[in-house]
Amino acid sequence: MSAPLTIIGSGMAGLGLARQVRTRQPERPITLITADGGEDYSKPLLSTGFAKRLPPDRLASRSALEAADQLGVTMRTHTRVEAIDPAARTLTLGAERLPWGELVLATGAAPAPPFAIPEALAGRVHTVNDLDDYRAFHAALAALDRPARVAVVGIGLVGCEFANDLAAGGHAVELIAPESAPLPRLLPEPLGRALGEAFVEAGIALHTGRMVDLLSPEGERVALGLDDGTTLEADLVLVATGLRPRTALAEAAGLAVGPAGILVDRHLATSAPGIHALGDVACVDGVNAMYVQPLQAGAKALAATLSGTPTEVRYGPWPVLVKTPLLPVVALPPAASPARWRIEGEGHDLSALAEDEDGRLIGFALTGACVRRKVELARAAPPLLG
Repeated sequence: MSAPLTIIGSGMAGLGLARQVRTRQPERPITLITADGGEDYSKPLLSTGFAKRLPPDRLASRSALEAADQLGVTMRTHTRVEAIDPAARTLTLGAERLPWGELVLATGAAPAPPFAIPEALAGRVHTVNDLDDYRAFHAALAALDRPARVAVVGIGLVGCEFANDLAAGGHAVELIAPESAPLPRLLPEPLGRALGEAFVEAGIALHTGRMVDLLSPEGERVALGLDDGTTLEADLVLVATGLRPRTALAEAAGLAVGPAGILVDRHLATSAPGIHALGDVACVDGVNAMYVQPLQAGAKALAATLSGTPTEVRYGPWPVLVKTPLLPVVALPPAASPARWRIEGEGHDLSALAEDEDGRLIGFALTGACVRRKVELARAAPPLLG
């Protein structure tokens, strides 16, 4: 009989792995330990809820109890693991020492605000990285009982998706970031500018090339002091400045970690026997792709490995579909800096092809009507992790 499996984390990675293992091993004991509520939900839906007027409970397909019952697992919610002992194969949970047979770390990534958030503004300055965060932000908006002015700090994937969603939900949005154009990690600047223009045309105020120097209460509002001396006011602030893999637990246990996450091989094995890592926290053979398709591929491969069939994970040439209906965007960012971007099209309908020194396609970015090329170009592009 296989050793009992313990998974730390109940997000898409943790629950997805439990689901995959259960299809292979119907009787294996599985325990999920999570610091949050343990609901089964799709994280990408968090940045689509306001346009659809969806309350938080509508985003969850199953409660923690329903998910645990359906999968036949033990689910321990609102429980924080304080330490891992790889030699004794135990977890520390307060005064409790919980043994494990095989362990998977699916602890995800946490928001990394570039500035301190004053305690007095805790209820008005938010990050949204899970359903509990969404619940708090949704409640703060609902409490205003009117369309809000929301300052979104960050113009990466999450910032742009939330800006679009909030604007579609009837709120006024101020979008602030130091970069010159939206989606700087996904798009070459001309395509980023096209998205920025679409935002401005829809009434979103875009403050590029600007840093937030100061956050302070201003009556019932928040004052944001920018580095050019201007001050903006907002009812609420959403900080969307990127995520940092949650590696502290692994590092304290002596596992090999790096800036991009817990270091794992193609079998998702860490440097400690019996411990694997999966999802946003895992850096697989030098690659950490924080998107749904790599996460799902990892869960499927790891479930096979844990069930007795060692399987290496592979990532295909999977483009990222950005949820910005104001201007559709699809991107397959190149793994290495391209020798050139070849940009075609006009207006907001643009194609950008990333090429190496020999003219080979190594990535692409598409906006507007050009997104229909995504399948054709993905077939020609190299896999992210072949």
